Amino acid sequence: TNDETLQFDTQHEDMIHDAQLDYYGKRLATCSSDGSIHLFEINDNQQRFQEALKGHSGPVWQVAWAHPKFGSVLASCSYDGTVLIWKETAGSGFTVIKKHDKHQASVNAIAWASHELGPVLLCGSSDGKTSLLSFTEEGVWDVQMLRSAHATGVNAVSWAPVIATSAFTQPGATQSSGLVRQFATGGCDNNVKIWSYSDEKKTYEVVQTLEGHGDWVRDVAYAPNIGLPRTYLASCSQDKHVYIWTQDAPSPDDHAGQNRSVEWTRRALSSTPFPDVVWRVSWSMSGNVLAVSCGDNRITLWKENLKGEWESISEINEDGQKA
Repeated sequence: TNDETLQFDTQHEDMIHDAQLDYYGKRLATCSSDGSIHLFEINDNQQRFQEALKGHSGPVWQVAWAHPKFGSVLASCSYDGTVLIWKETAGSGFTVIKKHDKHQASVNAIAWASHELGPVLLCGSSDGKTSLLSFTEEGVWDVQMLRSAHATGVNAVSWAPVIATSAFTQPGATQSSGLVRQFATGGCDNNVKIWSYSDEKKTYEVVQTLEGHGDWVRDVAYAPNIGLPRTYLASCSQDKHVYIWTQDAPSPDDHAGQNRSVEWTRRALSSTPFPDVVWRVSWSMSGNVLAVSCGDNRITLWKENLKGEWESISEINEDGQKA
């Protein structure tokens, strides 16, 4: 990629909380405290305002594009306690096809599952619960509320990369049960929790609680699976620290990754705290560079060296310039 930075007026009337490109990088969705979502077409470093989506009655915290195999679908979550699923239809733009209003407080985080698992949206709320919104083969939306995740509120959610365990599954197992289905949540109890799907109970359960942060966990992010023999999970917090949690791959006799004894190892990204609250962590598509967004309006990029230590490789300030 070149170093040109595309900067433009998003036309929002208040603070922007999230900006997400679609799968093809051709469309950008932004969301704001003004309660709206703005869509732009991106072409050759040019952007064109497409439309404003107004359906929430409070600040919109996050937006998330579904995989294009499910059509042009965008999810949004808001302080108003709802999640909206928007779908584009030819001629009439984006309209709401589902309103998920089962949470009792602000919905702070959303994430689509890997497309192999179908159209499934994970949601985390200040009411302490997580929920799964899925579009079933019968053509209806199904909502599954999961038991209390973080008693004082959920701030972040992230799906683990889907790893096929077909080599280990029993004869006659369905394809979906041959996939490891896990996600992580971060909360106001300072913890990160790992959830795994139980075929027996037909629901997700907490299989591990990762303790170490001294304040609210603001974001969690699994690294994409790039064939490495271990899983990487980044977490960041109000405590000004970023941790990288790693877990070695399960052994072949661990059917569908259900073995719960594989321990996570914690490593601090930096030997010193960051200068401010760390709000977001995000992995590169190749899975080996971590971007860290800090309250001082700087983004730093980190990479693991051959000794297993993390090094800062670049810093970008609020003007989009490399420092």
